[in-house]
Amino acid sequence: MATPTPSEVPLPAGAERVRLALSEQGADRASAGVRLLDDSARTAAEAAAALGVGVPQIVKSMVFAADGVAVLVLTAGDHRVDPAKVAALLGAAQVERADPDLVRAATGFAIGGVAPVGHPGPLRTLVDVDLAQHEVVWAAAGHPKAVFPTTYDELLRITAGTPAEVA
Repeated sequence: MATPTPSEVPLPAGAERVRLALSEQGADRASAGVRLLDDSARTAAEAAAALGVGVPQIVKSMVFAADGVAVLVLTAGDHRVDPAKVAALLGAAQVERADPDLVRAATGFAIGGVAPVGHPGPLRTLVDVDLAQHEVVWAAAGHPKAVFPTTYDELLRITAGTPAEVA
């Protein structure tokens, strides 16, 4: 039996929502590139191994609570976000990792599959400037096994994100 091509494999609901959001934003290459990996891509290392790319090319989508308000931080896979830097960038008194309930409420996705787009509403977003070093970066597509290719500039555009040093 032949292996199905990506277009023949139905996407999980979250990944389809991301594909449609990308298409609506005019990110046609990214939309067409949404794919399911054979194994989980919950971590940057897992995604990089499955794609055959370096960990810095993986976009980690991390949700933080800045004075209780959800903020999305997109960072290079080999970076650790510094909450103090994020707080200074946002003018927030306190920034901490969001709990799973806030992540799902703000993004519509569970931790491990949070995509940069396809959220129920606008979400303030910071984008790690180090991602600009790579011609192509890979982001989660709404499911622990789903990813899509994009560029730093496109990521800024489709998220209305702010370039930032977050690590």
